[in-house]
Amino acid sequence: MHYEESRALTRRQWLGAVSTAVALSPAYSLAAERGGPAKERLAGKSPAETSPDKWGRFYNIRDFGAKGDGKTLDTAALQAAIDACTRDGGGTVLVPPGTFVIGTTELKSNVTLHLAASATLLGSGDGKDYHAVDAIPLSGDSTLGDGNWALLFAVDATNLTIEGSGTIDGQGHLFNNRPPNPNPPPAGISGAQRPYHLLCYRCHNLVVRDVELLRSAYHSIRVIQSERVRMEGIYIHNRVNGNNDGFHFISAKHVAISNCVLLVQDDACALFGSCQFVTVTNCVFSTRWSVFRFGGGAVKNIAVSNCIISETYGCPIKIGAGQMSLENLSFSNLILENVTGPIGIHFSGQNRRDNGGAEPVPQVFVRNLSFSHIRARVVAEPIMSYADMLPAIHPFPGEQHSCITLNALEGCWIEDVTFDDVQVVYAGGGTAELAAKRNIPQISREYFGVWSEEPVGPPAYGLYARRVKGLTLHNVRFTVSAPDLRPAIVLDDVHDVALHALSVQGNPEAESVLRFKNVSDVLVSAPRVLTPSPAFLRLEGTNNVNVILDGGDLTKAARAVAFADGASTAAVKVRK
Repeated sequence: MHYEESRALTRRQWLGAVSTAVALSPAYSLAAERGGPAKERLAGKSPAETSPDKWGRFYNIRDFGAKGDGKTLDTAALQAAIDACTRDGGGTVLVPPGTFVIGTTELKSNVTLHLAASATLLGSGDGKDYHAVDAIPLSGDSTLGDGNWALLFAVDATNLTIEGSGTIDGQGHLFNNRPPNPNPPPAGISGAQRPYHLLCYRCHNLVVRDVELLRSAYHSIRVIQSERVRMEGIYIHNRVNGNNDGFHFISAKHVAISNCVLLVQDDACALFGSCQFVTVTNCVFSTRWSVFRFGGGAVKNIAVSNCIISETYGCPIKIGAGQMSLENLSFSNLILENVTGPIGIHFSGQNRRDNGGAEPVPQVFVRNLSFSHIRARVVAEPIMSYADMLPAIHPFPGEQHSCITLNALEGCWIEDVTFDDVQVVYAGGGTAELAAKRNIPQISREYFGVWSEEPVGPPAYGLYARRVKGLTLHNVRFTVSAPDLRPAIVLDDVHDVALHALSVQGNPEAESVLRFKNVSDVLVSAPRVLTPSPAFLRLEGTNNVNVILDGGDLTKAARAVAFADGASTAAVKVRK
């Protein structure tokens, strides 16, 4: 009895303590009370006197005059609450239930903007309620449509958080002025004047978590030259305009993105400029264009893991490497469902416009890239069936019959690339004309631009690599869902290659399963040919050195090696 009574008393004491804490918490009392800081301020009392530091300070925007009726412009009230919060040393600005119409608003240091579960910040439909943020310079070539307009922005802010289960709705459809519509948009502004949901410049310790971001007029979240950034549990649905990016980072460092869902129209997670020390994990992406997009600057130490990418075209993982250095990128545990691409790395070493305004790097290179534990299904061309995306964008020719591409131009090399436990099912349909394609143009374009030359598409259905040093494929399987006359893999001017436990599908009407030209130090061990083919490997050119085929199952290939264009039998050793 004594034990039971003691346990009951402890439980009652615990419940009493919790009730007392809730009763005292300003998070409840100030949210429910219509007076609060504004009323006390009128009485000559400071927030420090009315809101104990042990609980922090709360600033309900209704106390500063916000109506939340979905009609009244509440920008001034929201700004007043933010200004008071940061002036008093920081705290939480509360957006309570209601729909609060706002224009351009500045977020400041030591402020947590908390949106209640049924609260909405609604972007004004009148362009006069927005303005450029002159402190944020435009980066890159202005022809790219770069802008510095925003619904919420911060400059040189520290310890800034946006959180809560509420919604930020940019009403981006009111800014749409895409051709062929000759009329001005309802909001009266368009192009580079379209506001982002959130624009941050040179901020430190920036956190955005749990909020819902809808219908931005431009990118949803754009973060420039900022450090210690966390994006957690965010839902972004941004498909009402052109250039509807999800995350767009420019020269950001120490960035962690997790548990987010992004349904967008353009780049879902662009990493331009010198982005470094970035992790992306446990996220779901879908977009018309690419998910991970790189270009310009000194990029290094990026890890992407445990993500699902669906209905994404224009290449989900797209590295347009111009005059930049890029190293130490890891992509692991990914599912890619109904995509084109799916991986495109194009290194030109030349100046490109999409560099995010990054400073020139002293040395240009692309090296140390890893792709592991990937399952992908690649479609023949983009499926333009997004019910929630307007306007529709037609498929580009170069998006058809796509493959993984590692493409460096003259004077440049892509170095040390590994594919481990990768299985890709391709749509197939490649013609003999595509398979015969040999002279790939030396051009620096986006993925689909490289393959837009007639005949349209790459000469391989699985992997095309040119000017690569250090290529490893381990436990990789390439198959097609429809007949394809192209080789599974084409290597052109590729050196230091290890292909182990490769499983590839051939075609009895095709020339071969693999095609190598001007390669050296290549080991193909334990390969499997899954369907009949006239030859496993077709070796072309006079500059092949030390190619070894070691074991495996080549019984479905009529012969192990075929030679063409001066290729020598002395360059190959076949080990049974």
